[in-house]
Amino acid sequence: MPMIQVRDVSKKYRKGSTDVEALHSVSLVIEEGESVALMGPSGSGKTTLLNLMAGIDRPTEGQVIIGGEDISAMSSRRLTRWRTNNIGYIFQLYHLIPVLTAYENVELPLTLLRMNRKERHDRVMVALRAVNMEDRIDHFPRQLSGGQEQRVAIARAIVGDPSVIIADEPTGDLDRKSAGEVMGLLKKLNKDFGKTMLIVTHDRNIANQAGRVIHLEKGIIVDGATA
Repeated sequence: MPMIQVRDVSKKYRKGSTDVEALHSVSLVIEEGESVALMGPSGSGKTTLLNLMAGIDRPTEGQVIIGGEDISAMSSRRLTRWRTNNIGYIFQLYHLIPVLTAYENVELPLTLLRMNRKERHDRVMVALRAVNMEDRIDHFPRQLSGGQEQRVAIARAIVGDPSVIIADEPTGDLDRKSAGEVMGLLKKLNKDFGKTMLIVTHDRNIANQAGRVIHLEKGIIVDGATA
């Protein structure tokens, strides 16, 4: 069953007096539980496509359908709720809040959901244990290594039990050992927990660990659009 369907999607941005087309008539299907890597040169539209599938941005034309819901037609309020419940986003530079502890950073998305303190605590601890960071719950980001920060970021992404995990260059700022550990965690989430996984990467070794590789060039998918 398709988890993600992108139908004839184009995305244009206004730059001065000119329209710049970041994506042109892109269509693709990603099945539930599939692991997919997006590759392409800088400026090819990879992050734009991720942001459309995450509900962070909207297409200029076309539809983005996730889990049977057309998110491109949702109101802003409904889209925010939907994104909180369905998408886990992992950034290259972690985007942890420096004045919050590891525990508080992971808990933050749950404050948007209706649950009591105990429910939030239980969810946070499950997520931190999943990334082997339960012994660092009171540490601030500055007290963690890059690999540990990314583990906390992964815990934050999965704490709401999303159906889709999106990772934008999740190993790009890490050394080889830490990158291998992070990829091991992402593969476990995909294989053991059935999470649909989308990873943007410039690293062919990382891409080859996904089940399928999609290549973009100049806003167009040139290879790998269908399963």
